[in-house]
Amino acid sequence: MKKILMATTAVALLATGAHAEDTKIGILLGFTGPLESLANDMAAGAELAISEVNESGMFLDGATVSSERGDTGCIDAGLAVASAERLITSDRVSGIVGGMCSGETTASLQNVAIPNGIVMISPSATSPALSTVEDNGLFFRTSPSDARQGQVMADILNDRGIKEVAVTYTNNDYGKGLADSFETAYKESGGTVTINTSHEDGKADYSAEVGALASAGGEVLVVAGYVDQGGAGIVNGALDAGAFDVFMFPDGMVSDTLEEKFAEIADGSFGQNPSAAGEGPDNYKKMGKEAGFEPTNAFSPESYDAAALMLLAMQAAGSNDPAEYKEKVMEVANAPGEKILPGELGKALQIIKDGGDVDYVGASAVELIGPGESAGNYREIEMKDGKMVTVGYR
Repeated sequence: MKKILMATTAVALLATGAHAEDTKIGILLGFTGPLESLANDMAAGAELAISEVNESGMFLDGATVSSERGDTGCIDAGLAVASAERLITSDRVSGIVGGMCSGETTASLQNVAIPNGIVMISPSATSPALSTVEDNGLFFRTSPSDARQGQVMADILNDRGIKEVAVTYTNNDYGKGLADSFETAYKESGGTVTINTSHEDGKADYSAEVGALASAGGEVLVVAGYVDQGGAGIVNGALDAGAFDVFMFPDGMVSDTLEEKFAEIADGSFGQNPSAAGEGPDNYKKMGKEAGFEPTNAFSPESYDAAALMLLAMQAAGSNDPAEYKEKVMEVANAPGEKILPGELGKALQIIKDGGDVDYVGASAVELIGPGESAGNYREIEMKDGKMVTVGYR
């Protein structure tokens, strides 16, 4: 810890110079692990915002921005902490876009970021517990809490006339937080949860778990898991056993991989992930396609927004010192000010430099509330004719 603090002092000394030649941003995501199919498009989103800022030449009077990646394994707290320490003490980043999954985000925040005074903006850590964590004003997220997702899930089921479901969740902070939030919201709306039980990732056989779920029954199986891990194993097991044929997929399951694996064999299944409609998301989709990655993959827009908010906050503070720019994140994210969409970061930097205000809307219709988290918009998806299609937004 002493070494970390000494290195942090050096970071702070470098960061306080608003005209530093290079500001480094850490991108701390699960490049390995159960959500690795999402991580590269998320990182590409954050790096797209950084490139846009550099191309403008307007950041902190001509300073440049670079990025350094760190792996969390998504569910590996030890790896996440080690990667965060490297980003801060060796790479000397001035802020971190990340973490990715809720448990490792909490570990990195409490064990590394807070002791070292480094801002973290997570694009995808959704556990309700993060809303109340003591963070010294250093933690924000561009994704909504699962307290919001739980209500959205209940609304979707009710609108579809589904009155009884079984629930399985990955056994970690994300899975349990979402499952509990959903069960509360669904029961309050009159729905019945026949079983709410965990599953472990990394197993070769989920027949026992599927058996318990089948015994409890339900019109739909809610799978609050990971599409690259146990979530997919549960769905395959349920289909093979004939236990369920319609599934609800929360955000940890929604990606191109979900479509590839299950669109044809789970027709009529549905779900949701944080996303928004409008000019901002449309701009981002076009920009991402031109940059060569998949901008519609879950949490890619939120990653662009996390990096953009961090850099705009630095511009507003006139410094890349986290102690100074942390006070500006909420300010640039919300009204009043000129609305800023993807592709307009250079304009935003100029407005701020000239003493004006910006209201960053971004790729995911950003509006930060409460402890600095997104109010939340969701895309509702459904498997139809072998494709994963968008059926609306909530």
